[in-house]
Amino acid sequence: MLSQLFPNVNWEKMTEALYETMYMTAVSTIITFILGLAIGILLFLTSPYQLWANKIVYFLTGSVVNIFRSIPFIVLIILLIPFTKFLVGSIRGANAALPALIIGAAPFYARMVLIALREIDKGVIEAARSMGAKTSTIIFKVLMPESLPALISGITVTAVALVGYTAMAGIIGAGGLGNLAYLEGFQRNRPDVTLMATILILLVVFIIQYIGDFITSKIDKR
Repeated sequence: MLSQLFPNVNWEKMTEALYETMYMTAVSTIITFILGLAIGILLFLTSPYQLWANKIVYFLTGSVVNIFRSIPFIVLIILLIPFTKFLVGSIRGANAALPALIIGAAPFYARMVLIALREIDKGVIEAARSMGAKTSTIIFKVLMPESLPALISGITVTAVALVGYTAMAGIIGAGGLGNLAYLEGFQRNRPDVTLMATILILLVVFIIQYIGDFITSKIDKR
């Protein structure tokens, strides 16, 4: 049945491309979560009236975040080619896409972290400070637990965006379903290959969204 609907699809290549897409998405999402969380917390703590209030650090960090968040991803990939080649040794393959994916997504997630932290009741933070809690205690015992549902929701949105980024990265040879859809589907005029790659990309997105929504609903106590 599938062979009739998708006569030009090489299932071995399609499976390999699916694995590459999932690999790029998983690795970049994990690192983006760590970096974005750290940058978001730094932005929050150095903002006015917070524990580490510092106008210069807040302005510089916010400016870097805004700059990288504003650059279109396809342009960012091209700009990072020398850095990627230095870091990975190649500009082709799944690993070569990781620097651009992470640098493109981390600032986006950092802003979502900042928004989540700003939604926390100030009274909770002030209560912890008045009891003499250390900054690390406030971060890990107050800020993160209070904002956890929003943080999970934010990384879910970011992971979905990263799936789209991997498809764009595929156009310049990063591998994955985007690369297969472009080379084997579009360039060779095989619409069934492009369609199957698109279906698998959508399936990955739906799974990520479902898992993220499920986790968020379980930890949200409101």
